[in-house]
Amino acid sequence: MPVTASTLSPTLRALACGIVLCLGAAVDPTRNALPPPTPRFVPPVGALFVDDFHVPSLKQWRSDREGVWSVKRGVLKAELPDERQQHSLLYAGDSTWTDYALDFDVCGMRGVDKGAVVRVRSMRGLGVDLRGPGYHDVRLQLNELPLGRTNVENGNGVWQHVRIEVRAARCRVLVNGQEVINRRVPLRLPPSGGIALAAYSGGVGQCTVYYDNVAVTALTGSEASR
Repeated sequence: MPVTASTLSPTLRALACGIVLCLGAAVDPTRNALPPPTPRFVPPVGALFVDDFHVPSLKQWRSDREGVWSVKRGVLKAELPDERQQHSLLYAGDSTWTDYALDFDVCGMRGVDKGAVVRVRSMRGLGVDLRGPGYHDVRLQLNELPLGRTNVENGNGVWQHVRIEVRAARCRVLVNGQEVINRRVPLRLPPSGGIALAAYSGGVGQCTVYYDNVAVTALTGSEASR
């Protein structure tokens, strides 16, 4: 007699259901899904740092964790285990950088958090966290100290352009060309430092995020005095 759901005992039916659910959870189509084509990129003249990841190498970068960051088809990919509060940073730049702007494109595919840190020095820095589904906001924080928050619509599967400007003790953040944060930062902000891109699984326990078109430009003269 063929084995059907009706012929299984309640215990076996529950076990079969659990196996199906486990298999379904293991095959997450968004885990390996590629982001849409990246925005057109023109490297800024005289930039301090540029990487559009057309060369599959991370020689300009330093990771704090193995197996998280890789270059896939001309974009930077970060993927963390499906566990809560997992995180990793990918560092670049020079500790002598002072007033500068960090531009990058970012596309979250799984999870919520994505963003970057500026003025990174001695494990300190000014972080910008662009949070997607369930939050749709951007947060500014100095290490673990919250400094500000603004609502910003940003869904997964869509490229967002982020610009972070840091001048003396003031930080300005723009998302897709719109200013969302502009405020002074406490004096504990490092006076200079490099950059870092962030991967964070947060409370949802997921993180697959793509970055591209990273550029750092110096802010001098009238720009630095704004």
